[in-house]
Amino acid sequence: MSTMAQRTQTRAPASPPPVPQQPAQESEIRRRELAAFLRSRRERISPETVGLDRGRRRRTPGLRREEVAQLSAVGVTWYTWLEQARDIQVSAQVLDSLARTLLLDTTERSHLFHLAGAIDPAPRTVCPSITPALVAVLEQLEPIPACIQNGRYDILAYNRSYGRLLCDLDEVPPEDRNCLLLIHTNEQWRSSVVLWEETSRLMAAKFRAAMAEHLAEPAWKVLLKRLQSASPEFCETWERHEVVSAAHGRRKQINNAYVGLLTLDHTDLWLGPESGARLLTYTPADPESRERLERLQKLAAEKAVQELSRTDKAPCVQCVGTGRTAHIPPR
Repeated sequence: MSTMAQRTQTRAPASPPPVPQQPAQESEIRRRELAAFLRSRRERISPETVGLDRGRRRRTPGLRREEVAQLSAVGVTWYTWLEQARDIQVSAQVLDSLARTLLLDTTERSHLFHLAGAIDPAPRTVCPSITPALVAVLEQLEPIPACIQNGRYDILAYNRSYGRLLCDLDEVPPEDRNCLLLIHTNEQWRSSVVLWEETSRLMAAKFRAAMAEHLAEPAWKVLLKRLQSASPEFCETWERHEVVSAAHGRRKQINNAYVGLLTLDHTDLWLGPESGARLLTYTPADPESRERLERLQKLAAEKAVQELSRTDKAPCVQCVGTGRTAHIPPR
């Protein structure tokens, strides 16, 4: 006669089966595919395209492994192992650098991350911060330039007036629509900021303060690496280790390329915690600036109508780095 304890033990559910591991053969296939993909992308890029001298004795089509490693700021041996399909771990930050160096488009970038079994820190997915209601607010604020940014200075969405305030944002690739990056690398944006040195230094200090909460996040580290690679001026400012808290309002002067000098009051409207997304507005500080903003809005609207006639697509507020667009009908 069995005891209660024995009967209970007999009826106990079996342990859950172990999580199946990726078969060694599949892992090897992925590594080989990744290696072949990297080689093919490397070989299609001419040295001149990335600002390198071809030289007389170059036999390798496209870039050399050493050049890709140097441009991506990774070790030569490590990158060589990647192209040899070695079994090594690849971080999202390194993959992002390789994608930029190899000039990958959206589809190629996604393919690279899939082959490496990594999560893209800047995926082309729907941006949860940009709701239809916020899109409507941006439109209704015209002619006041307005945009939505996150704590990294990524421009998540903007209206037409903001799209032509500092440069022609529609011409900037979505992944490059970042205020800190643009103020250091985009000549039109840079020349539009009247107090460039003071403004760029303040932005770097705010970025450093905000980054303290995100030190381990790939997207923040990737942006910092891009800034350090692209701008010696940013590197010099960054080494000062200055930090400031987020400002809640400030008067700015912008030398707009289309309508001239604008004096504007900059206001942040936080959409959540201060480290998160915020709505930025630039209201005119004097009648002359208001009149010039109205002219800027008309220019932006005319361009939108021209684009509509060429592409048969509605102008839109863009959700940067996500592929999402919120369409605005032409007036």
